[in-house]
Amino acid sequence: MTKTVSHTRSPGMGQIQPSPGEAHGQGKAPREAEPLLVVTDLVQEYATRGAGGVKTGTVHALSGVSFELFPGETLGIVGETGSGKSTLARAIIQVEQPVSGSVEFQGKQMIGMSKKQLRATHAEMQMVYQDPFGSLNPRWKVADVIAEPMLGHTTMSQRERQERVEQLLELVGLDPAIYCQRRPIELSGGQAQRVAIARAVALKPALIICDEAISSLDVLIQAQVLNLFEELRQELDLAYLFIAHDLATVKQISDSVAVMHLGQLAEIGPAEEIYAAPRHPYTRALLDSIPILDIETGEAKRPVPLKGDPPSPLDPPSGCRFRTRCPLAQDICAEVEPRPAEVGDGTGRPHKVACHFPLEPGQMLPDRGARPQAAAAAA
Repeated sequence: MTKTVSHTRSPGMGQIQPSPGEAHGQGKAPREAEPLLVVTDLVQEYATRGAGGVKTGTVHALSGVSFELFPGETLGIVGETGSGKSTLARAIIQVEQPVSGSVEFQGKQMIGMSKKQLRATHAEMQMVYQDPFGSLNPRWKVADVIAEPMLGHTTMSQRERQERVEQLLELVGLDPAIYCQRRPIELSGGQAQRVAIARAVALKPALIICDEAISSLDVLIQAQVLNLFEELRQELDLAYLFIAHDLATVKQISDSVAVMHLGQLAEIGPAEEIYAAPRHPYTRALLDSIPILDIETGEAKRPVPLKGDPPSPLDPPSGCRFRTRCPLAQDICAEVEPRPAEVGDGTGRPHKVACHFPLEPGQMLPDRGARPQAAAAAA
């Protein structure tokens, strides 16, 4: 899959003409700008309880997660089911209070904020969920759903809210004359997700967290929603935290990618570098799991699954949590937990890997054949 994103909008959305070099990773704001979001050593744990409410264990959902997100950029979060992606999103937006760590948004520490302060902060930080129907009130009309944030955060009159609702529906490619009076149950999945996006951008936030926002949509609608996200990013100068399982989708929309494994960041860096030359064995294994087609021979290469089952977050392995499935693991991997270390050349976005034995660019895992020439483009 290429990085090209179509900028043709649906009827009623207007045209966007990207400036030369405005593709992902090019033409971005210089990194001298202050980070929009800074997450430091975030930890989230859940107690498990048995009969009578007796504590039986602790789920280590997040363990020391740290990263930065800059204005106008997109950070993709990938990893297996249960790696902590959605827990990370909930901890950032403070739906659930983390056990420890810090979340700074626009220079303000969110952990410890009062409900009033969080409410004001949430006007600048919105979420788009996987199931749009679960996040939209089925009894309300679309116009009321989109106008709801304005009631709580603005002093707009009813007429002003109605005008804003119509503008937002046009922005996401829906005709206000047709959709304002409809209810969510009368919408398709793609239309409902567009309504959810319109509501998310109603207050002109700086950051939108997309938690599997396109996973429940069919492939054609996924492409349309991805294009919409990109167009809104350029038009409204949005930053995204984009959580998904589909590695190809994350590559298409992201400037940087963070790979999560069992509640920790295994690797984080520029999307192009990570997909072309992953440095963590787990990242390499994830990319090897993508079925690809060799453009020279026309033969399909079957995905290569990792051997063994993922460890339980109730009892994560000592040292490196990936060591029980890693073909490069040695004694030190069980004794010392690897910390993220810079592996890039220092000229672009940071590229950090938490591994005692990071791969060299182009290095494959043992007992895995070299990928076809088309692999980098298809991944």
